[in-house]
Amino acid sequence: MSLYQKWQDMIENISDETYDAFWFEYSSAEIEIYTDILENSSETRSGTFDELAKKYDVEPTIFMGFLDGVNASLKEPLSIETVEESTNITLSIDFEKLYFNMLAADADHLYTLPPWEHLLSEEKQQEILKTYKRSKIFVKEETPGRNDPCICGSGKKYKKCCGA
Repeated sequence: MSLYQKWQDMIENISDETYDAFWFEYSSAEIEIYTDILENSSETRSGTFDELAKKYDVEPTIFMGFLDGVNASLKEPLSIETVEESTNITLSIDFEKLYFNMLAADADHLYTLPPWEHLLSEEKQQEILKTYKRSKIFVKEETPGRNDPCICGSGKKYKKCCGA
């Protein structure tokens, strides 16, 4: 069974009794990893999957969960379904995209970490927040009035054509 499949199985099989303990362990590991990455943003993390999991002192399945979460913010996303313990990984992160994705995931425990203050200016954070909020706005297309020309191009009034 692949590491990614183990991660998926772990998520799917969380019981009510183990839910709080699991998310506490996962969130704690995630905060530690992101804090290190943000504080040392000029360094690109690389190594085998196993080396990086050991560096951050987390179980391989938990580290796979981290990779699953950060993958959309990598400059070169990984094919995480095929990652094994010996797979070489480079964590070259687009930090603006990461901040946006943390907002989208509603991960306030991550986008409020103190190192963000030194990595992205307050203005940049507000700009990304505005972009995120705009991405959530649904704009309803305007429907034609009953006496407007039909949108199909027939030349008839909408009420006598597609609006009938």
